[in-house]
Amino acid sequence: MSRADQRAEPPEYPEARASGPSGLLDLLGVAAVLAEADGRIDMWSPQAEELFGYTREEAVGQYAAHLLLSPEHRETAVRLFAEVMVTGRGWAGSFPVRHKDGSSLLVEFRNMRLTDNLGDHYALGLATDRAVLQPLERKLALSSQLVAQAPIGLAVLDTELRYVAVNPALASMHGVSEAGHLGRSFREILPGEPFEAAENQLLEVLETGLPVVDRQVVGRTRADPDRDHAWAVSIYRLQDHGGNVLGIANVVVDVTDRYEAAREADRAQQRLRLMADGSSRIGTTLEVERTAQELADVLVPDLADMVAVDVLDSVLRTGRPDIGEKPPLFRALAVRTAYPTDASDAIIAPGQLTTYHADHPAAHVLRTGQPLLIKHLDSGELGRVAADDAAAELLARAGVHTDMAVPLIARGQIIGVMGLARARNPEPFDENDLTLAWELASSAALSIDNAVLHQHIRSAAETLQRSLLPQPSPRRPGLEIAARYRPAQAFSEVGGDWYDVIPLSGDRTALAVGDVMGSGIPAATTMGRLRTATSTLAGLDLAPSRILSHLDRITQGLDPYIATCVYAVYDPHLRQLQVACAGHLPPVLVRADAPPELLELPTGTPLGVGGVPFETTTFDMVPGDQLVLYTDGLVETRDDPIDRRLGDLLRLLSPPHGSAEETCDWLLRRLRKPADHDDVALLIARAHPLGTPADGT
Repeated sequence: MSRADQRAEPPEYPEARASGPSGLLDLLGVAAVLAEADGRIDMWSPQAEELFGYTREEAVGQYAAHLLLSPEHRETAVRLFAEVMVTGRGWAGSFPVRHKDGSSLLVEFRNMRLTDNLGDHYALGLATDRAVLQPLERKLALSSQLVAQAPIGLAVLDTELRYVAVNPALASMHGVSEAGHLGRSFREILPGEPFEAAENQLLEVLETGLPVVDRQVVGRTRADPDRDHAWAVSIYRLQDHGGNVLGIANVVVDVTDRYEAAREADRAQQRLRLMADGSSRIGTTLEVERTAQELADVLVPDLADMVAVDVLDSVLRTGRPDIGEKPPLFRALAVRTAYPTDASDAIIAPGQLTTYHADHPAAHVLRTGQPLLIKHLDSGELGRVAADDAAAELLARAGVHTDMAVPLIARGQIIGVMGLARARNPEPFDENDLTLAWELASSAALSIDNAVLHQHIRSAAETLQRSLLPQPSPRRPGLEIAARYRPAQAFSEVGGDWYDVIPLSGDRTALAVGDVMGSGIPAATTMGRLRTATSTLAGLDLAPSRILSHLDRITQGLDPYIATCVYAVYDPHLRQLQVACAGHLPPVLVRADAPPELLELPTGTPLGVGGVPFETTTFDMVPGDQLVLYTDGLVETRDDPIDRRLGDLLRLLSPPHGSAEETCDWLLRRLRKPADHDDVALLIARAHPLGTPADGT
């Protein structure tokens, strides 16, 4: 059965309920006495027996004055009685009465004249103990004043949740007069969605009798329809002394100031959290697009429903803004929305180029260097923040109602613009939001600019690195050769890794792989000098150990650089491989009829350390065998032990994977990750018989 059905049931008959006081009259114990015109008592109620002590048999037929009054009070009482009977005007007041036990009590009287159908007059006296009545009067007076004058909203609703009484404070809160409340339902006065839950609480208290204390309700009323207010609501079920449910008492305290202070404190904490979050999450890499996306990810959804980050294309191309470019050309770097929305199609997609009309916030920010806050956007103003009319329609459909544009300023120059908007979040952006967005944008702008600078330096270093590396012929006498260079893709700049293939007399071939410690253009330049020196020394027809000794002395003159290197010479006539190592990882020899093995070589010290001799080791290398030379970027990671990674390398080389070219690609695909922090040089030489077509002879 629903609550409404329960409330609609007819009340129980009095005979079906337990007897006992059920109202104010019962609490007061009002006594009724009916006297004839001459003052004789004609009727005597049970309450009169209790109040005065005389039974009905003892009282009826007696003169009231003689029975109830002391001699000194009888004359006054008789005079007042006569006035009531003559004039018909009632009399009310307190009068001392003598109890049957001889005690005196002060009684509150209401006397009135009654006339029957024959025209005979009677006197009706209603009386109650003044000692009982007076405290109730004080409580009633206090309650009336509290209800009327208290700043707390008070209301009484019946079991149908219709207003029975409200005080002025609650009427003011609701924006409806006191009279306008009476007889109307709770939801008629407070129709908003936030009050649906409040109505359910009223019904629950009505049903269970369990009070609700200080439950917060937030909503808008007719008194202030454009602003949220907060109220602390307490609800109590009202019952009479017989347990009959009379309705609901609703106590309402306006706590809007406290609510707004708490919200402001929450916003302040949110701003601090976003700032801390931005410090840890923005600028984790030296990649421009990723840094821009990190900025957008931090701001959505905590500050904005949607964010777009655009950077001037001239900055990405040249490293600095082109002030004379009209109109300025932007490249979209990052977009983030808090939820699927039509507005996504109105935002320029990452990677695309665009220009903005003169009234667009991005154009305004670029001209002034100052952020722009638009607190309220109506449908007619959406064209201002949209790229075109179609985009404006999409923004309107998505419900965009507030917008910000913030410059990205690094080293005193504007390098781009960040746009923020809200749609589902009903709150407009304010000055605090703008300050927070600008602070995060300023920090991110420096990271973006650093990433742009890094990419330009990296590009120059990579170009230099590749220009210094040889383009070896895939064929040498008795050898099939393949080589690869892969620059670092993560934080580090291009390093000094290199490889070389040097023709020697007698059909021999020198093979070298090395790694200059450091990164960037200086490391690439040092690598080029060492490679040139290696090529020059190789022409002297020296043993590999002697070559490394000369390179060691040369490297010492390039302080502070040091390098590792493996230098090998293959003689296809002798089918021998001579190898020397300077602090480098050991090469792998993949034999046609045996598992791959790491060559056991004296490791030696890196080039540039000096004072330590190098040794040459000779191995057989027959047709079908394959030599794999590599730098540490192929196998070293930050998370795995080097022994495990070298084991992975050997497993990937068993069995051999086709040609040398195919083996290079296989190893890079399986061992190399896109975000690896070091560059890689890889050189593979596969032996085959002299005089075969593979020699190209």
